[in-house]
Amino acid sequence: MSENRYSHTSSNRLVRRTVALVLAGGKGTRLKDLTNKVAKPAVSFGGKYRIIDFTLSNCINSGVRNIGVLTQYMAHDLIMHLQSGWQILNPALNERVSIIPAQQRTGENWYRGTADAVYQNLDIIDHDHYERVLILGGDHIYKMDYSRMINFHAENDADVTVACIRKPLSQARSFGVMGLDSEGRIIDFEEKPLHPKSDPSDPDLALVSMGIYIFNIDVLDEELRDGLLKPGYSHDFGHNVIPNMIKNRKVFGYVFADKGHPGRTAYWRDVGDIDEYFAANMDLVNPNPEFDLYDREWPIITDQKQRPGAKFVFNDELRRGYATDSLVCAGVIVSGAKVHRSLLSLDVRIEEHSELEEVIALNNASVGRNCKIRKAIIAEGCVVPDNTVIGYDEVEDRKRFTVSPAGVTLVSCEML
Repeated sequence: MSENRYSHTSSNRLVRRTVALVLAGGKGTRLKDLTNKVAKPAVSFGGKYRIIDFTLSNCINSGVRNIGVLTQYMAHDLIMHLQSGWQILNPALNERVSIIPAQQRTGENWYRGTADAVYQNLDIIDHDHYERVLILGGDHIYKMDYSRMINFHAENDADVTVACIRKPLSQARSFGVMGLDSEGRIIDFEEKPLHPKSDPSDPDLALVSMGIYIFNIDVLDEELRDGLLKPGYSHDFGHNVIPNMIKNRKVFGYVFADKGHPGRTAYWRDVGDIDEYFAANMDLVNPNPEFDLYDREWPIITDQKQRPGAKFVFNDELRRGYATDSLVCAGVIVSGAKVHRSLLSLDVRIEEHSELEEVIALNNASVGRNCKIRKAIIAEGCVVPDNTVIGYDEVEDRKRFTVSPAGVTLVSCEML
């Protein structure tokens, strides 16, 4: 596969002539009760962030600064978060994060899929000012310099570029799987195949779509106008648009690799189910996490809550408050409790004689006295009563809570 050649076109001009649309309207049903009241992109992650912060931070750090966020399902918390924490750009320079609710611009239907969500909002893009649209999901955790992908798109005079990454073949059925020729052009694409095709460079890996696309706007407009009129069209990039365009357009795959992107590794994670969400959060408490939140050269931006520092109280022999190998956020109080390998989000409180191990406690959750909890997610605002035991008896846990295939117990307010 050829290396990026870099066009002679100014990188700044390429980025400035690219508008981003972030798809943030999905229900996120695989996250179970975490998305009962909020859209998946608004779910807490990493203590102080929301999932969408990572995609938006990538945009800002890459120089893509005109961003539309397409909302639909349970959008209130997401909209409040964007209004509070993301109105940081200068509209005078044509920079903004715009909140774009589903508006039924093209008829009476709400968004019927990823492609339809973009199609219903193409008319609000200034076609004279922008040449390309960068389409992103609002529900992945990663660091990526989109300007490199934009350069790749321009170098190859592509109509469409799809970001892709190598994943274990055993996981590939959850993604769009593609094959590339020696020049990087996509020659086949299958969405969520039962029998994924392995990558020629490694039989144990497959090349999968990251759900990140660059389209020339005029090409996308034409394709969606034609496609959405066809009977049986599923209004989805992976199922319809990309497979159709391979036949008659220049469609390239941009392989996301370590070289040239922030971070030590090409880290990209779909946190769409409980086990992936739990594993990605727990990675952050490791001494050398694969995903580094402390990288000052590629900051993750969010709405900063004005809360005091975390506090650990009591140092008595039988009542000592402490946390080891853990990530603890502002406003947390650990009062005479033991916390190990856990992530305590904003304003969490843990009371006396309780013990937590491998627990993710989301914003404003509290755990009463004499509780024992391990390998669990405590949802936002939960009040766990005194003497509660979670994670030690799966049979009993399943009677009250949601237990994932990997044995992670999800506790929501309604379950307590």
